[in-house]
Amino acid sequence: MRLFLAVLSIILAVSMPAFAQTPAAAPAPDSSIDDLVRILENDDSRAALIDRLKQSESVPSEASLPADAPADLSIVRQLAEYTKAAAEGTSSTFRAIGRVFTELHQGLTGTFDADLSAFWDVAVRVAMVAVGLFASFWVLRLVAVWLQGQIGRRVVGRGWLARILGALGAAAVDLGSVLLAWAIGYAVALVLVGDTRGQMGINQSLLLNAFLIVEMVKMVARVILSPRHEALRLIPVSDGNAAYWSFWLARVISLIGYTFLFVSPLLAANLSVGAASAVQVLVMGTAVTIGIIIVLQNKDDVRTWLTGIAERRGNDGYGQLLILLGRYWHVFAILYLVTLLVVWFTNPDEALPFMLGATVQSIIAIIVGVVIVSFISRFVQVGLRLPDDIKQRLPLLESRLHAFVPTVMQIVRWVVIAGVVVAIAQAWSLFDFVGWISSDGGQEVAGAVISAALIIVACIVLHVVVASWVEYRLNTNYGKMPTAREKTLLSLFRNAFTVALVVFGSMLALAQIGVNIAPLLAGAGVIGLAIGFGAQKLVQDIITGIFIQFENIMNEGDVVEAAGKAGVVEKLTIRSVTIRDMSGTVHLIPFSSVDQVSNMVRGFSFYVAEFDVAYDSDIDAVKQVMRDAFEVVVATEHKAVILDDLDPPALVSMTPGQMKFRSRIKTLAGKQWGPGRLYSETVKRLLAERGIQAATQTITYRTVDGRTPLAPPSTETED
Repeated sequence: MRLFLAVLSIILAVSMPAFAQTPAAAPAPDSSIDDLVRILENDDSRAALIDRLKQSESVPSEASLPADAPADLSIVRQLAEYTKAAAEGTSSTFRAIGRVFTELHQGLTGTFDADLSAFWDVAVRVAMVAVGLFASFWVLRLVAVWLQGQIGRRVVGRGWLARILGALGAAAVDLGSVLLAWAIGYAVALVLVGDTRGQMGINQSLLLNAFLIVEMVKMVARVILSPRHEALRLIPVSDGNAAYWSFWLARVISLIGYTFLFVSPLLAANLSVGAASAVQVLVMGTAVTIGIIIVLQNKDDVRTWLTGIAERRGNDGYGQLLILLGRYWHVFAILYLVTLLVVWFTNPDEALPFMLGATVQSIIAIIVGVVIVSFISRFVQVGLRLPDDIKQRLPLLESRLHAFVPTVMQIVRWVVIAGVVVAIAQAWSLFDFVGWISSDGGQEVAGAVISAALIIVACIVLHVVVASWVEYRLNTNYGKMPTAREKTLLSLFRNAFTVALVVFGSMLALAQIGVNIAPLLAGAGVIGLAIGFGAQKLVQDIITGIFIQFENIMNEGDVVEAAGKAGVVEKLTIRSVTIRDMSGTVHLIPFSSVDQVSNMVRGFSFYVAEFDVAYDSDIDAVKQVMRDAFEVVVATEHKAVILDDLDPPALVSMTPGQMKFRSRIKTLAGKQWGPGRLYSETVKRLLAERGIQAATQTITYRTVDGRTPLAPPSTETED
């Protein structure tokens, strides 16, 4: 009922202006109002109208939906919209191709009605200019090739700078031949073909301008490839490849350039538009066919070239991408050429310039990316070489940089590849990166990524700086000689700093990209508590290690005994100690198993010398031997490590068969074994020289009366 009243109100509102404009006149009968009145007076028709209004209200059409109704964003609806747009685009493409051929047929039909005599006159004049233009250019090209040969011979075997200068000189010669031929062509057009007033036609100007543009483009290809002179070639290709590509590029550029810049406008202006369109279709089809033939001819060569690059790179991720590209590149190239032809058929005014511009931008992006990636690869292969003085001060810095640089360069390489992909997507309007990066969301994401990357780079730089500083402090060739305590603490500081840097750097980087690190910190606390309860030995190791470091009972290089193992301390961490014993065996001892530590090289050391002699030996003579042996040791190079005189030799014990003498030599910490070995050898030698017998144990068997030996031989054992 509401809809009915609304319809009635609209009808009355439309009819009101008519009555307002003619107030004095009687209202003219309105047939629509009369019909409505008759429907409302009849019960059956009124009921039918009400039913129809109810049906229309229950099933609203798309046009009756409010403007602010929410859009249907379901997957099914989006898929339907996409397929609908694709079908409509395909249909419009085929209709456009059909229109092209229809217009082409109509234009060719109208060509026979054109004034062929006038066209013949124009063609003769243009041909005269063409003969003068191209004949002069052929002669000038002979001179230019000779001059370029002279330049090429002068730069053979010289460096890149000479080759670049030679290529610029060759380009100047080539440019001069083009410009001079163009000027001669204008002179021919003005003097020989023009009228008495020295004026030339527009058709001759079309030919000359097309010649200038086309030959300038061909000149760029000739300068880059230089098929005749290898010394002037700017890219590393063989003579055969240079000649091959120079030949086909020249033909394709001439075919397309002269057709669209000269032949097509000439036919459209003097013959018919259909003839011009026919020539354009024929030329574009021929150019695409030539392109497909070139692609198929070079399919295997390009695949082999890309596979070789991948093998030289060790078939890494970038190499696998090159292998995949080499396997299917011809398919993409042929699809691109066919698409280019179809786009030209359908919309040559808008789509073709867009596609050509996107292609040029993509090629430039790829070339720039290849140059940057090649430079990075060459830098990584050559490696980083530090000066000799820095190597002496920081011996491990170069190896440390060699460990970081390849990884960083690999990341930079993939960033460059991603940038090339984004540039190509931007060129083809697949992704508006510029618009996205200009928006608030894009700037926020870019800023977060750049901040995280800067944090990671700063952490790497800090690690290298701190590790190099510790290395410099531990270098005995420069600065103050580090003590054993400094060596231990600096090594522990380097390890602790690395762990803290990794943890805090990762947390800050995650925070920059939007990750909430509060749950991570809470989880780390819970995990740490769980580890504390479940790994009590680990906690005991760390706590004991901390107190051992505070008490400074041992350092790297000390000779200690811990947990029943004695040897040199090779490595000391906060949790364990690594000891190498006298046999060369390495023992890793956790601090939780260390009850006591015996350091043998702290402050100073003693070599304790003990000698056993026969019971009946002269005591003073033995003491004199020990003193004389010490004098012999002092007279050698061991004097530098001996700190004091020999402790007075003393008789420390006696048994029925021997006497034990003892003395000590005080030396620098850990230096007692060298002088001690020499001292023991000297004492043994002097005892033998002076007839002092070593300790022996003799057992003699006698008879009952004690006078006659029961067994003459005796058993002697020497300690």
